[in-house]
Amino acid sequence: MAKAILPPTDPGRARGFATFEEPGPPLLVDEAGRPDYAAIRDSADFRELRRRTAVFVLPATLGFLAWYLGYVALSAYLPEFMGAKVYGMINVGMVFGLLQFVTTIGLTLLYSRYARRRLDPQVAAVRALTAEERA
Repeated sequence: MAKAILPPTDPGRARGFATFEEPGPPLLVDEAGRPDYAAIRDSADFRELRRRTAVFVLPATLGFLAWYLGYVALSAYLPEFMGAKVYGMINVGMVFGLLQFVTTIGLTLLYSRYARRRLDPQVAAVRALTAEERA
């Protein structure tokens, strides 16, 4: 017959007491306790972080670059179109130029939201591989 033992009252000592959970992954640190960067780079958590970063950054960069180069090309090769009046002294070129700022701000806000929701939890998982606490 098994006997139940009460956990210690000290919270520092009670950690992991009498649990049947699987042990966590081994820490990826060297003998001196510093992060083992080669092992971290090869870990599945780090690869997932790189994948999640590329999923947003690559399409956003390519899209913005195409939009910017399109603006420059239109300005260079279709000056009549870019000079067409929209309202009073405001022309198409000015509207497109201001939309460049709007696009930049929008992408910044989208990236901030994406990083907070998708990247930050993955960064925490990678940090947990070395038991590094966030400062």
